[in-house]
Order: sequence, then structure tokens, then C-alpha cells
Amino acid sequence: MRLASSNVPIVCLAVLLLLLICATGCDAFLQAVSETDGAGAGDGTTDGTDTNVGGQGSGTVADHLAAGAFDAIPATYIDSARSSYRIFYGHTSHGNQIVVGAEMLAAEDARYAVNAGAGSLSITEEWTDLGHEGDLDWVGVTRGVLDEPGNNVNLVMWSWCGGVSDNTEAGISTYLNAMNQLESDYPQVVFVYMTGHLDGTGPDENLCARNNQIREYCRANSKVLFDFADVESYDPDGTYYPYGSDWCEWCETWCASHACPDCEDCDHSVCFNCYQKGKAFWWMLARLTGWSGS
Repeated sequence: MRLASSNVPIVCLAVLLLLLICATGCDAFLQAVSETDGAGAGDGTTDGTDTNVGGQGSGTVADHLAAGAFDAIPATYIDSARSSYRIFYGHTSHGNQIVVGAEMLAAEDARYAVNAGAGSLSITEEWTDLGHEGDLDWVGVTRGVLDEPGNNVNLVMWSWCGGVSDNTEAGISTYLNAMNQLESDYPQVVFVYMTGHLDGTGPDENLCARNNQIREYCRANSKVLFDFADVESYDPDGTYYPYGSDWCEWCETWCASHACPDCEDCDHSVCFNCYQKGKAFWWMLARLTGWSGS
């Protein structure tokens, strides 16, 4: 079959892109995703303006660019997020980094207060996580919370501990399918997908492949994704660290020459790592509330 001459450049571009992904693996994929995700309206799916509070999100990706765009969030959307969302968050120590980051921001500005009474953001925490391959205990916990009489939770997040590093394609598919089923069963609740934390293995190993599996699914299906690993992979200047670990080695280097806020404990990591995740978290809430990102 002959291709119309007008289609040749498109086909050639697609072939070159495929060869690039195959040749460079996670490194190229993550950088390509990060150039279009996060800050602004270029997250590859929607600009966030058609996302309804209390309903499913439409392709919002909170990554390192989201953390970098934190200062641009209009105060009205912070206020709206505080009053609009009642969050249920299942996590253990690594996932607690988001909570610590939110607390660090609250210490700087009361607008970001969490669980501080009327007018603050409400987060109910469950000290358990997504487990390992094929573990679906978290699904029952989620249903128990959402089916409770009088429940008013309208956003659910679950994080991983080390469960992505040793997972399989089938195991991640089990997680993705279970999340999608929950979205179908509770259409008025926003469900936030999440990647696993870095483990130092780099772009050619299993963690990166499984995180990319999660990213690709979320982008293809317009899901809400908190890209935990991406936030850990870039410093504020945009320098990429493909072999970083959950400790966030670049954070120490960055804070040696920049003013960084302190915290009591950032669970396995440097406080600045938590701080960046807190910023990406509030950016995500602002986008879900209706902010366009620009």
C-alpha cells in the first residue's frame, strides 16, 4: 500500500520517536513526559479547567514542574481547594513525605493548614499502603471508608512504599484495574494514582519500567497522577538525576547552596524532598478545583 506523500513526514516522525524510546528507555521517556506535564496546560490530556470538584479528574499530572509552579497558584484556588476537598489518604512512611511537605508549607503560611479546624484542608490518614504485587487489601479499606454512612470523602489517594520496585507488569495492571473500578463505582470521588519512589536503580531497571507503565496508563486514560518519582528526579533548575534514590541526594547538594526549609523528619529523605512534594500536592488540588495552571 502506498502512503500519500503528505503522510510521509508524520510516519517518519512516529518511527523516529519509537526508535528513540526503545534506544534510551526510561531516561528519554521521563524527560519527554516532564517537558509536557506539570506546570501549565500541557499535561498531554486537558488543561484542568473541565475537572469538576467531587467528580473524576481529567488528566492532571503533578510532577516536578508542578512543584516549580507552586508560587503561581492564585490564592482563590487555594481557598477553594481547602473548602472543596475532604481527602482520604492511605500511606506508610514514604507516602508520609507528602503530608510532611504540606505541614512545612502550613508552617510558612496558614492558608495551607491541614486538619487545623474549620477552614483548613481535611485529610484522613490510614497507615497502610498499596503493598506489593497483586495486593488488593487497600481496595476493601477504600470501600469501607466510602460506604460508611455520613461519609463525605471526595478525594482518595494511595501511595506505595517499596511496592513498585519489585512489582511486575501484571501486578501493576492489577493495581490500575482496581483503581479504575473504584472510579466507576464511586463516580463522585476523585482517585489519585501514584508512581513509586526512586530506589537508585536507574532508567534501565524494573522500577522505571513499572512507573512508566503507570504514567502511560494515566495519560492514555486521563487519570489524576501524583508522579512521586518524577518530583524526586529533578532539582528546581530542571536538572535530571536518573540514578537518584529515595534519599534525594541532589537535595543535599541543592540545599548546601540555597536556603531550604527544615522539618522534624522527612521519612527516609531530606526535608527539601518533602517540601517539593507538598508543593506538587497543592498544585494538584488547585488544578482539580479548576485552575488552568497559567
